[in-house]
Amino acid sequence: MKKLGKWAVVTGCTDGIGKAYAQGFAKKGLSVVLISRTEAKLQALKDEIDAKGYPGVETMYIVCDYSNFDQKTQDAVEAAIKNLDVGVLVNNVGVSYRYPRFFHELPDEEVANLIEMNVNSTTWMTNMVLPGMLDRRRGAVVNMSSGSAMYSLPLLAQYSAAKSYIVSFSRALNAEYASKGVYFQCQIPFYVATKLAKMRKSFMVPTPDQYVALGMKFIGQKDSIVSPYWAHAFQGWVMSIMAESFVTKQIMAMHLGIRKRGLKKDAAKKAE
Repeated sequence: MKKLGKWAVVTGCTDGIGKAYAQGFAKKGLSVVLISRTEAKLQALKDEIDAKGYPGVETMYIVCDYSNFDQKTQDAVEAAIKNLDVGVLVNNVGVSYRYPRFFHELPDEEVANLIEMNVNSTTWMTNMVLPGMLDRRRGAVVNMSSGSAMYSLPLLAQYSAAKSYIVSFSRALNAEYASKGVYFQCQIPFYVATKLAKMRKSFMVPTPDQYVALGMKFIGQKDSIVSPYWAHAFQGWVMSIMAESFVTKQIMAMHLGIRKRGLKKDAAKKAE
């Protein structure tokens, strides 16, 4: 991992997969740039990594709210990492629906937020680190997508579309730059036991640490699209050989049920 560069940059790093990646890089001897929106959590994670005493490992953090990743914020982030030997970038920050809904039911601010958090953050962070990687002729960019990108996903249409952008973006950039020593990879997890997924650990739902332990083995390799956790890869294969109409119908039924519960909760909060 150190051959890629001294620093790893991880967005959305204070919980879940992002936090596990930040800790994993430090354990491998890379210095880590932690980027998220809550300074208290960033400081706590920095202290946690520093306390391990990994030889030669430095940590720094940047407070950044990717839901408002305007030019001023982009310039501040770019200035903070400009002179670093960034070997790995993990574009992990993202957001989904609060619960499945028809597209016309989404408030305008949620529509804008989904684009900003999932698409714009990945695009502009990649744009920042790529020139330096090309100059050094080494580096790896890991973009976190989702199993949601692989199938028709009624009631999560915009989230699915945003994550599909990540797949196509990664695949094309890897074709452009792999010959120049810079590898782009899209990792596709299904459910992981994170706050975003709101699911408990099970056979099919690994912890972030379990997922990242396998995900790190793929970084810097030539595969542009990977599903590191074997149970997720198997699940994806099974769904891919089923009739699309059947899979879509099952997903629709599941999401309608979750939507019903979500609307009920919203109505109860409004009535309080």
